[in-house]
Amino acid sequence: MTDHDDSRGNDSRRFDLAALDMAGTTVQEHGAVYASLRGAVEDHLGRPIPDQVFARWTGTSKKEATAGLLRECGGSAPDDLVETVYGDFHGRLLRRYAETPPTPLPGVEGAVARLRASGVAVVLQTGYSRDIAESILKTMGWSVGEQLDGLVTSDEVAASRPAPYLIFHAMELAGVTDVDRVCAVGDTPNDLGAGTNAGAGLVVGVLTGAHDATALGRHPHTHLLAGVADLPILL
Repeated sequence: MTDHDDSRGNDSRRFDLAALDMAGTTVQEHGAVYASLRGAVEDHLGRPIPDQVFARWTGTSKKEATAGLLRECGGSAPDDLVETVYGDFHGRLLRRYAETPPTPLPGVEGAVARLRASGVAVVLQTGYSRDIAESILKTMGWSVGEQLDGLVTSDEVAASRPAPYLIFHAMELAGVTDVDRVCAVGDTPNDLGAGTNAGAGLVVGVLTGAHDATALGRHPHTHLLAGVADLPILL
């Protein structure tokens, strides 16, 4: 499934970098991250978070999301409270991952291998902190230098999505200087926002994660795909 501007229909540019989100885009983690985040914040607040409020924070740094949800739903988010609730989230997430280990989404391993074999660098960029991201990769048997060309996490940039810095840092790791030759891929509006704010040549939404085509289609993008498995055909 694709949805794109006709002016790109015969696009023959070479793309040098695929900057891929992790959860819901390349990694099947069974919704553990958002269940853990929601549970930690709601338990502190003592009431449910409205779906439309929670949706605004998908795809961004989990610590920023913790602070934002506390601020929106509780009225304040002092640093010590954010650290406490984020710590609760972190513990819940690791327990869920121990019970149901993350795996690559169907077709992702083959797609990533095809992209790299054709000269497209693949860097994962994520709202996870590095310790969580690396534990997921270890569980999947992936590593930088083997299956991937790089990993950028939210605790390594000045601001997470929809700011463009994760993508810019992915470009640094891959040695890519032309943003028009970057393909940014994710499953949330904030992923698409980051790609758009970075000026990426392609901003691709995938339907394997938290949002469907209707929800993603409301936000600027160049393409919608069923999943990363279809990315080599596009590039």
